[in-house]
Amino acid sequence: MHDYPQYFPVRGASDELDVVSLLRKGLRGDPRRTLLCFEEDPWSGGRMALRIGALQEWFASLRLGRGDRVAVMLRNEPDHVALIYALILSGLVWVPVNTRFKGPGIAYLIDHCRPAALVGEAAFEAVIAEAVAQSAHRMPLCRLPAFDPAPGQTEPVATDSQPGDTLCIIYTSGTTGAPKGVIFTHRMLRIAGEAALIAADARSGDRLFLWEPLCHIGGAQMLLVPFLVEAELHLVPGFSASRFWSQIAAAGATQLHYLGGILDILMGQPESRQPSHHTLRVAWGAGVSAKAWEPIRRRMGFVLRECYGMTEGSSFATVNATGKPGSIGRPLPWLRLELLDDEDRPVAIGDLGQIVLSSDVEGVFLPGYLDDPQATAQSLRGGKLYTGDIARQDADGDLYFVGRRTDSMRVRGENVSAWEIERVFATHPAIAAVAAVGVQGAAGEQEIFLNVQFRPGAEVAFPALAAWADRLLAPFQQPRYYARVSRFELTPSERIRKHLLSRDVSTAWDRLASRTPA
Repeated sequence: MHDYPQYFPVRGASDELDVVSLLRKGLRGDPRRTLLCFEEDPWSGGRMALRIGALQEWFASLRLGRGDRVAVMLRNEPDHVALIYALILSGLVWVPVNTRFKGPGIAYLIDHCRPAALVGEAAFEAVIAEAVAQSAHRMPLCRLPAFDPAPGQTEPVATDSQPGDTLCIIYTSGTTGAPKGVIFTHRMLRIAGEAALIAADARSGDRLFLWEPLCHIGGAQMLLVPFLVEAELHLVPGFSASRFWSQIAAAGATQLHYLGGILDILMGQPESRQPSHHTLRVAWGAGVSAKAWEPIRRRMGFVLRECYGMTEGSSFATVNATGKPGSIGRPLPWLRLELLDDEDRPVAIGDLGQIVLSSDVEGVFLPGYLDDPQATAQSLRGGKLYTGDIARQDADGDLYFVGRRTDSMRVRGENVSAWEIERVFATHPAIAAVAAVGVQGAAGEQEIFLNVQFRPGAEVAFPALAAWADRLLAPFQQPRYYARVSRFELTPSERIRKHLLSRDVSTAWDRLASRTPA
């Protein structure tokens, strides 16, 4: 294995870019050191270790064994973090479920990965029950057991594992078609944690604000930070514009991970709501345009470090460490990045090309997609990861993200496959065919534009159609714009020619503005 001591510090003879040895060492360290705070409630290493041990005993009572998949649908809370650590140490496979999913999205995941158990909470019982009713797979539905951190309870144990073992299966909608289960290994999470340190410029004593849902790689990549450097995670239930600055002050947070337009939301608030002084030093993430760069930096007063990455490549691949507005920067040290045309030829400076990644470090990229050899073969070719993303490079060598090549959209920080939306609307009895496309939204994000062909004599008003879809789709999957079409132009293989569809929303019904359709 190639040695990158500055970026992959070896912390012990058994530590080969692994997670289990890192967690084990950290949990056996100073039991008083704070790893995590949840709304000002500190969780020390000792408290976390006791909870992990109790959860491992619970796994044994459920007869869960190494390699079993455990689906998890929980909101941000310390028990959720402890559960993930316990799954990792036990050799179980964590399957995060997006807490915004509705029945069809959950049912698809259950049928595809066939978990041995599903851990949920009371708030999601109704949507989980709906999903289970639609699914052919059966498994126990569980709630986390209560925990009393009394001394003398069971300490965590670690199973023998290898860095290439599957740690979790993360479902991503980054490309056309059904969501794909990314097989995410122990080594990939370790590399994601190391990359987060670089992207966030995290140091000992820092406090990282963690608002992202843990079902998202944006949140999961931060879970190892307290074990890589003496920093703390400050966890909140989710992003709240009204509470944001008070939460930052209470945490004394030094780093903020931004995605999904949260900086634009904060910029949209009256400047009087922002304190004149705060503790944030660095904001890192994706989605700040060149135009918005200086206004955000000037008003917020922190350094911006724009990044690019994808779940399949252990999260981050590039980071902008120079502050050049709008750039996603340059590749991380263990990666090589090429911009290639459709014939796999390098493009000229300034031209658009697909981002293709390679590395000398074994295990940086996913070993494959779960039960999808065709998708695996399309993404992994000749030892390289073909991302499906388009970028350009300037004469200085700095990169600029342009967008996706595939039939997907980026909506409020989530990749949304058109297939996921279309398959739900296709079940409506009044609809003959639908096509979802992305149109320009705010801050480089997109909105979903749904074109609908109704069955003869069976038209439905768009407000009623949107209300029907509301119980079946996650908020980020819901189309904003709707338009009627009399018929779709089809390819010889009966596929809709989406490139011929208009992206003009001026005559479409706007769900947010409640306009009357033309």
